[in-house]
Amino acid sequence: MKSTDAPVIVEQTFTTSIQNVWNALTKLDEMRQWYFADIESFRPEVGFETRFRVQVEDRKFTHLWKVTEVLPLQKITYNWKYEEYPGDSFVTFELLQEQRKVKLRLLVKIVESFPSHIPEFSRESCIGGWNYFLGKNLTEY
Repeated sequence: MKSTDAPVIVEQTFTTSIQNVWNALTKLDEMRQWYFADIESFRPEVGFETRFRVQVEDRKFTHLWKVTEVLPLQKITYNWKYEEYPGDSFVTFELLQEQRKVKLRLLVKIVESFPSHIPEFSRESCIGGWNYFLGKNLTEY
């Protein structure tokens, strides 16, 4: 993904409370169940940093996250990059109450391009990954 690309936006609607969705996004035990089982720590506090490794075939992706914005029950943003590769992005989860449902809007903004020769860094992979996490994993959770 390139810094010149439009942000990726993925939306999913849930028939549950905002509190339940917020907890799934911010509580470590819940995040491990639908998101990344390897997350070592997480707190929804501005300035909090965490790192964890995911391996795909022979490629390592050490995730480096730093929380940059928290509006409880509304929005959380973190800086997302990888130790092994150039590139930098911000991921925002925004919660919107819609009658008896909650809309989760995810926005990925690339601020420094990621390597184009690595399949996981393509726009299609990004969109597919978020649709999998939100549309399948989080929905089933």
